[in-house]
Amino acid sequence: MARIGFAGLGNMGGPMARNLVKAGHQVAVFDIVPDLVARCVAVGALAAGSAADAARDADLVVTMLPAGQHVRDAWLGVGGMAAASRPDAVLVDCSTIDVATAREVAAGCGRAFLDAPVSGGVMGAENATLTFMVGGPDAAFAAAEPILKQMGRAAIHCGGAGAGQAAKACNNMILAATMIATCEAFVLAEKLGLTHQALFDVVSKSSGQSWSVTTYCPVPGPVPASPANRDYAPGFSAALMLKDLGLAAEAAAQTGAETPMGAKALELYRAFVDAGNGGKDFSGIIRTLRT
Repeated sequence: MARIGFAGLGNMGGPMARNLVKAGHQVAVFDIVPDLVARCVAVGALAAGSAADAARDADLVVTMLPAGQHVRDAWLGVGGMAAASRPDAVLVDCSTIDVATAREVAAGCGRAFLDAPVSGGVMGAENATLTFMVGGPDAAFAAAEPILKQMGRAAIHCGGAGAGQAAKACNNMILAATMIATCEAFVLAEKLGLTHQALFDVVSKSSGQSWSVTTYCPVPGPVPASPANRDYAPGFSAALMLKDLGLAAEAAAQTGAETPMGAKALELYRAFVDAGNGGKDFSGIIRTLRT
C-alpha cells in the first residue's frame, strides 16, 4: 500500500483517485469543489484541507488539472504542493498541458517529476483502462509505473521531461483528424444508401479500420458503448479536443512542423465548439457534416 496525494477530482481525476482507493492505497484528496471530495471520501479516501496537505507525507502525488497555469500554480505557486511534498516523493501531473510548462514545472519543483497525460476519456478513467504517456526520469517512472497501471492498462515511458505531453499532442491530433474522416465516411455512406452497420462491418475488418471506428463509432448502433448511443454525451468533450488541438498547433508553430490536417481539424472543431457544442462528445461533429 502506498500513501498517495491527489489534487483535481473532476470528470477524470475523480474516477482515477477512486480507483487508487479501490486498489488498497491510502489516498488523501483535494479539490476546490467539496462535493467532488465527498464522492471520493465515500469510497474510503481521506479529505485534505488543501492541495499542499494532500501532498504532505505522500509517497506519490498526482494532479489532474484543467490547464498549464493551474499546474504551475498548484506545484510551484500558491498551491505549494512541491514544497510540501517529501524530498523523496515522486510527483506526477496527469493534466494535458503545453510542453514548455511541463518542463518548467519539472525543473522548478525540486523533486522527481513526471508529466503523464492520459488517453481514454472518462470511460477509461472510470474503468481503469487509461493509457499514460510519461515523460521524466527513468527511476521515477519505474517507481510510479505500478501505481499508474492501477488506473490504466498501459504506461509508456516516452522520454525526458515534457515527452509525455509531446506524445499526447501528437496522439490527439491523429485522433481528431481520424474522427473527422470517419464521420465524413459515414455521412457519405448514408447518402449512398449504405446502412451504418454495413459500413462498420466492412471498415472494421478492412484497411480503413481505426479506433474511431471500432471503439468510438460516431453513429448509433454498431458500438453500443460509444457516445453516439447517448446523444453524444461525453466521453471526451469537443471543448477538450479543441484545447488539445490548440496545444498541437502551438507545438507545430514552435518547431516549424507542417501539420495541414491538424490545422484543418482545429478549424472544424473551433467552429463546432463556437456553435455551442463544447459540452458534446467530440464525435458529435458528425452532425455538422450532415448539413
